[in-house]
Amino acid sequence: MSNSDQKIINFDHEKNFNDEDYYISNANKHIYDLLNKWPNWEKNFLNISGEKYSGKSHLMNIFIKRFGGFQINCKNFKNDDLMKLKNFKNIILEDINKEIDEKLFFTLINTIEQDDRYLITTSKLPIVNVDFDLIDLKSRTKNFLLQNIEKPDDELMFALILKNFSDRQIFIDRKLIEYSIKRIDRSYGKIFEFIYKIDEMSLKKKKPINLKIIKEILGE
Repeated sequence: MSNSDQKIINFDHEKNFNDEDYYISNANKHIYDLLNKWPNWEKNFLNISGEKYSGKSHLMNIFIKRFGGFQINCKNFKNDDLMKLKNFKNIILEDINKEIDEKLFFTLINTIEQDDRYLITTSKLPIVNVDFDLIDLKSRTKNFLLQNIEKPDDELMFALILKNFSDRQIFIDRKLIEYSIKRIDRSYGKIFEFIYKIDEMSLKKKKPINLKIIKEILGE
């Protein structure tokens, strides 16, 4: 693969974010670029969708550190929070799903619009595909700018695996990573399942990871 030394890019282009480094590839660069253009967006409402482990929360944490805002998971979002968020230009509501208080969410959207502020939501499915019961809410979701984190390409898969192994102090030959990414299902969940199994196997065997172990993990 090309560029195996995946470059780490972060929002202010400094190198002191440590655990908040974020890998940029074709799978997520369009969202990175859009967030970096704030507040020059076409709309005040943005929805970022992507599967579990795709880095939605990581992106939001970096965005908050640079631009500020009020960040909360939808399962914790209560009426009292409507007063708290009035002091913030940016509101981030994470993990939107069918379980959210729909009337409260609808009120939030109206408040954001009236005050000319910004609402960023994250979800597994694009927000327009969430089956809300409230008809007015379903209609308002059509006003969101939709951005989806795409399935990881080889470059991003390599970077994620290499970084996680490094964090766990697991040594593995780069050629073995290249071998593995050709055989792992192209999903963030499968990538982190693979990393977890390698970590577990490394602790168990207490020896360097080799091709035999890789094949065992991959079920070959």
